[in-house]
Amino acid sequence: MLSRPFSMIDVFADSAFTGNPVAVITGADGLDTAEMQRITQWLNLSETTFLLPPEHRQADYKVRIFTLERELPFAGHPTLGTCHAWLTAGGQPRGDYIVQECGAGLVQIKRDGKRLALAAPPPLRSGPLEDGKIVEICEILGISRSAIVDHQWLDNGPGWAGVLLESAAAVRTIKPQRSLGARIEAGTMGPHGPASHIEIGIIGPGDNGADWELRALFTDASGTLIEDPVTGSLNASAAQWLLASGRAKAPYRAVQGTCLGRDGRIYVDQDTDDTIWIGGQCITLFSGQTGF
Repeated sequence: MLSRPFSMIDVFADSAFTGNPVAVITGADGLDTAEMQRITQWLNLSETTFLLPPEHRQADYKVRIFTLERELPFAGHPTLGTCHAWLTAGGQPRGDYIVQECGAGLVQIKRDGKRLALAAPPPLRSGPLEDGKIVEICEILGISRSAIVDHQWLDNGPGWAGVLLESAAAVRTIKPQRSLGARIEAGTMGPHGPASHIEIGIIGPGDNGADWELRALFTDASGTLIEDPVTGSLNASAAQWLLASGRAKAPYRAVQGTCLGRDGRIYVDQDTDDTIWIGGQCITLFSGQTGF
């Protein structure tokens, strides 16, 4: 039996218990895929990550990311939470950025004051949703086709089907189905501020200081629809879409988890070379040693 450091980290949280938790197992050498999946299912969080020595010569560490039913090549809040755990354990980056190795390749992460920010990875799929997918999304979300301002595949690993609504209020009032017969990963977004429609230059922050509101909904293995509190992968792909289309201007702030009683805060910025950064604060809430 080995003792391995273990931590539970609140990601995209400006204060404790407001973001999205991730469990990080440090020193996961010797655990095989089946064991990692079993540990993840027992912990029963949306994701658990396993920190390993890097295999790529440019990487500072390697991570494997598991949901309750499968391994993901990339996910946003597990990336920042794992990086936070690695730094807390004394990790020192080799260069100006921390470089994470994962199933999607190498991901750059930088320190931004109290926050960490990841470079949005390139999309695996983009372009408008197919007609059949739009019909399915409308049925699942309980909205009319006319409520959708625009739509796009936002796929950098999980495979989000993104729909843009007229306002943050429209996003918050969605009442989705709770049980489905098929897998779905749906992301919705809408602007805060006084505008009732989306035009460049008239969108401003709402009363909560956010510019955009997002919700992420996905099905588990039983077909139950689950809402994710804060989703880095969705925010990364959404930022690429919103900035490229001119609907958003960097820097901007997004909020997620409102309908769950959370207050996840995502800080989006863009470099002059067009690299998009998805940032948030990470707070270690629990830590200790495993007994396996």
